[in-house]
Amino acid sequence: MSGFNLWAIEVHNGIVSLGFKVEKTLFTGQSRFQKVDILKTTEHGIVLMNDGLFMLSEKDEFVYHEMIAHVPMFVHPCPKKVLVIGGGDGGAVREILKHPQIEKVVLVEIDELVVNACRKYMPFVSYALDDPKVQVVIDDGVKYVAKTKEKFDVVIVDSTDPIGPSKPLFDKSFYKNVAGLLCPDGILVTQAESPFYDSHIQGPMLMNQRQFFKKLHLYLYTTITYPGGLWAFSFASDRLCPVGDFDPERVDASNISTRYYNSRMHMAAFALPNFLSEQLAKVIDPVAYRF
Repeated sequence: MSGFNLWAIEVHNGIVSLGFKVEKTLFTGQSRFQKVDILKTTEHGIVLMNDGLFMLSEKDEFVYHEMIAHVPMFVHPCPKKVLVIGGGDGGAVREILKHPQIEKVVLVEIDELVVNACRKYMPFVSYALDDPKVQVVIDDGVKYVAKTKEKFDVVIVDSTDPIGPSKPLFDKSFYKNVAGLLCPDGILVTQAESPFYDSHIQGPMLMNQRQFFKKLHLYLYTTITYPGGLWAFSFASDRLCPVGDFDPERVDASNISTRYYNSRMHMAAFALPNFLSEQLAKVIDPVAYRF
């Protein structure tokens, strides 16, 4: 906060800041993992901050949650079981449940305070956590993937930056365990940082995934809630290409309601700018466009 608690400001990597004008604090709490704040802002609605970093805003959270969820859900031929690591706000789960064939979603969140606070103050994202298809597990995601015997069609890692409890979610041993619990057509999608400000994280993260997946890609989305405005997700699979194995007509015929994601945005997201494709040329694979 700055001034008379009128602005919430995130300083990213000590080099750039982003701030929202605040009307009031709805919740503040400290868990053994992090400080959690939920604020009512003037233009961006309700926002969630963990340890002073913006996690989501009511204004554009749909962009992040639709792109992290629907891209793998529409590439996989018939996803029925999905594991979400992190994402205690429930937004990714909300989008996953729009797919009628889903039988089970397991959400593993290390910090129960995040889940409880979002359930109370951010029902627009968290309401899906009460769906009977959803199992909420309060546990360390790293430990969960190391011990679970369940298999999943899609795994989504909806994590914060690799600091504190999220740091092991970027390690090679974690990705190895995730690869082991995926079904043959399985897909892993992870939060993959800022191409402009976090290349020192993005490259090693992708390298840690590379040896466990035959296909590895990066895709982009725009956001007004994270510094820089252009952020990324990674897409990893042994069998499926996110463009070559994607059927746009399936999206158009689904009648799933979205505000950002559509078949054209799906394909466009994998068209990387030159600086990024050159920077990651030795790590990621080219997508197989059919035109």
